[in-house]
Amino acid sequence: MKIKENLFHYFEQAGTKVIYHPHDIIYMQEDDANSLYLILRGRVRVYVMTSSGEEVTLEIIDRGRIFGESSFIQNSSRPTSVEAINEVELIACHLNDLFPYLKESNELTISLLQMMSQTCDYLSAMVKRAYTYNRYEKVASFLLEQEQQINHTIPYTHEELASLLGLSRVTVTKVLNEFAKKGYIKIAYKKISIINKKGLASLLNK
Repeated sequence: MKIKENLFHYFEQAGTKVIYHPHDIIYMQEDDANSLYLILRGRVRVYVMTSSGEEVTLEIIDRGRIFGESSFIQNSSRPTSVEAINEVELIACHLNDLFPYLKESNELTISLLQMMSQTCDYLSAMVKRAYTYNRYEKVASFLLEQEQQINHTIPYTHEELASLLGLSRVTVTKVLNEFAKKGYIKIAYKKISIINKKGLASLLNK
C-alpha cells in the first residue's frame, strides 16, 4: 500500500524536502527516532546490522511509501538502518508538525495506520519465508506478494532479490531462469513480469 498522491500535500506542509544520493545513509540503527519520511522519488533499502556486522535487507521501497514509523513511539530509537539506492527525494516530517494534519484528515490517519499494519504483515511473511520455505517457494512467494502490492512489473535486480530473500545471487538467477522456462515469469533488465500467477501459486499449495 502507498500513500495516495492527494495526501502528499499534508506532508509537504508539515515537513521538509530532502535529497539523498546513491548509498547515502538516511539514518542508522539505534539513532533517535524523531522523523517520519515519505518517498517522493527514488528507492531506499531498509536493513538491519547483525552483531557480526552483516547487513540483512528487510525491504526495498519506493515512491509513495513511508518509513521511520518507530518515530510514533516517544523516545524510541531506530530498529533498522535505511540507505538510498539511487537518487532519492523525501519529505521528512517531525511528528509534532504532522499531528495537526492527522486531526484534520481521517483519510490520512487511516492510511498511516493501514500502512503500519501492512508492515507488520510483511515482516510476518518474511519470517515464514525464512524458516519454512525452500528456495523455489521463497522466490515464488516474494514475487506474488510484490505483484499484489504494486500490480505491475516488479522492479528488482537479481542481487536485490538475493539480499531480500537470504539466498545467493547465483541461486536466485537459477530459480528465475527455471520459472521463465516454465512460462511463469518474463525477465528483463532490472524487471520481472509475472505472466502465470497460478503457476507460481501452485508451488506454495502442495
